[in-house]
Amino acid sequence: MHVYYTISRTAPKEWVPSVSWVTGWLNLLGQIAGVASSEWGAAALLLAAVSMGTDFKYTPTVGQTVGVMAGGTVLTGVVNSLSTYWMEKMTKSYVIFHVLVLVTCSIALLSLSKHAGTNHTAKYVFTDVDNTSGWTPTGWSFLFGFLSVSWTMTDYDATAHITEEIREPEKKAPWAISMAMLFTYVAGFLFNIVLCFVMGDPAEILASAIAQPVAQIFYNVLGKSGGIVFTVCAFIIIKFVTFTAMQALARTVFAFSRDQLVPFSSVWVKILPLTGTPILAVWISVFWCIAINLIGLGSYTAIAGVFNVCAIALDWSYCIPIVCKLAFGRFERGPWHLGKFSTIINVWACVWTLFVSIIFIMPTALPVTAQNMNYAVVYLFGILFFSLFYWVIRGRKFYTGPLIEAEINEDDSQNTRSSDEVLDEKSGTAVDAKTARHGNVIQ
Repeated sequence: MHVYYTISRTAPKEWVPSVSWVTGWLNLLGQIAGVASSEWGAAALLLAAVSMGTDFKYTPTVGQTVGVMAGGTVLTGVVNSLSTYWMEKMTKSYVIFHVLVLVTCSIALLSLSKHAGTNHTAKYVFTDVDNTSGWTPTGWSFLFGFLSVSWTMTDYDATAHITEEIREPEKKAPWAISMAMLFTYVAGFLFNIVLCFVMGDPAEILASAIAQPVAQIFYNVLGKSGGIVFTVCAFIIIKFVTFTAMQALARTVFAFSRDQLVPFSSVWVKILPLTGTPILAVWISVFWCIAINLIGLGSYTAIAGVFNVCAIALDWSYCIPIVCKLAFGRFERGPWHLGKFSTIINVWACVWTLFVSIIFIMPTALPVTAQNMNYAVVYLFGILFFSLFYWVIRGRKFYTGPLIEAEINEDDSQNTRSSDEVLDEKSGTAVDAKTARHGNVIQ
């Protein structure tokens, strides 16, 4: 289940092909930007820990960050080549690990900050404002802080991308999404308050040689050993994020290929029998995540725009189906819904997304130069231009909208030998019928 598919349930039939096409491409390229930016962040954290280990005698270069990022992305691809069974086990372990790290780190920081001389008062944390952006009024400058929050709280629909692989997805998927968002919001909000209490002088943090503010806070408060331990823990947490985000991205590539939204569609639907995973969809995703981060070799400012466009593109891809739902009234509720609050929440989601999108394409500092320009607007225009251009030259000629169950079932009845399994013609290997109808098998 993917966001572009919901267009077939919310928009008029004649609008479905074009609207689902643009929605799908926004979601796909937003996911690529999301995984790429997460891999960059993971590499920066790991190198920050290495720098601490040398007492900051070693300072990571951009080239080294790109190299570590590429290696980390390949590792993510290897993990996603495993079966969904092992991914599920790792995800459960990650949740427990994440909670333990947040709790222990918060206790350690609050306990040792006074001794380190970096603690602040509640008045400072909740009322002090230091506007260094050049923007006025200060409230406008404050709004730029929403970027880190929106970047973290994207890819809401990751669970929905594997609904074909879980039981009772109509109930379990929305509950998983809701609980994940609630935990991220509450835990993230509280941890940010903790960091504000213990961070010391913000100017010193921002001037850090390792260019990783949170890692520098860990070092300043907890010392060398504690700083390394919790920076490595943060690295492990963000790597688990990339594992699940890459899983969602690969499933999106697979679904798009099944519906022929992407070039060379017949290639990316290949299934590896050993693991039951869309192996080529995984590795083309790895390739593009590495490729987009190579922008960082030319300019860190340019790569920072990838973080911004991730939040914008993904949030727009979520809001388009919501707008269609509100405008056309064709949506049918499932067993999990928001009841009478549904409409107001839908309206607010669209208004808020439009508002923060304007914030996220603005430069965050004045005066604007090539060094502090926000390139997110360039990437966003590129995404929209490519999706529309590809629609004009190819998509509109054959794409009629997402495949629906009736079409798949009809195809199954004509092409499968039984409802339980089919026989691969070349090898004689029995393959699950569901796998067979959703993709070819790699021999």
